[in-house]
Amino acid sequence: MSEENNKVIKPEIGLDVRAPRPQINLTRELPKPNAYALALDHEYKEIAFNEERAPLNKGHWRDLVFKVSNEIELDVEVGTGAGHHFAHHARKYPERCLVGLELKYKPLIQTIRRAKLGGGVHNAICRFHAFNLDQLFAEGEVNNVYIHCPDPWVTPRKPRNRVVNRHILGDIYNMQRPGSFLEFKTDSREYFLWALEEIKESKYKVEFQTLDLYSEDNIYKQNNFQTGFEKIFVNQGIEINYIKLIK
Repeated sequence: MSEENNKVIKPEIGLDVRAPRPQINLTRELPKPNAYALALDHEYKEIAFNEERAPLNKGHWRDLVFKVSNEIELDVEVGTGAGHHFAHHARKYPERCLVGLELKYKPLIQTIRRAKLGGGVHNAICRFHAFNLDQLFAEGEVNNVYIHCPDPWVTPRKPRNRVVNRHILGDIYNMQRPGSFLEFKTDSREYFLWALEEIKESKYKVEFQTLDLYSEDNIYKQNNFQTGFEKIFVNQGIEINYIKLIK
């Protein structure tokens, strides 16, 4: 047999094989915490949670953090960036609770500050890895979930790091309440097409999908909040891929 025929064909990581749980450094062990890391555990401690305190709220975000009844909607944004969409959501839906996830300290604090300055009421942020969402929320605890322009992991090609994969979709589906949606958009066509195959393996129903969110004037375009980065992409002629999934 030729050398080519002797090669072992391995499945593309991120499809059938679940990636190991990622570990992040602990805030309390930072040798020289900057102002943003300090704000996480001091100024905003009641609504900003580090990687150790955040999981303690699992199953109790409404009653422990937001002091609201179990009937109030609780939404989640995975990867808030600087918090522009987060603040928009907080301002537009003050009656809903909103929890944001991000790893870097500066964007975390920028996010919660924007929300509060915009009049947000029931908002909180966590320094937590998206791959460990099931450690943060209990089954049936969450309503809508937003994943906007996550790292596409295309150079080098590392699909195991893509957050929209069948395993995490399964986790999110279980933690969501019936009738809730998951909104995913990205400027990476490669990531989006890859994610569509993963979505096929999930329990979600597709309400709407498009390879170019701005190609026609419909309700999804009208309701879309355009972040600063997204505006740059659109101005450069880059198409925004979008899908809305329903539980």
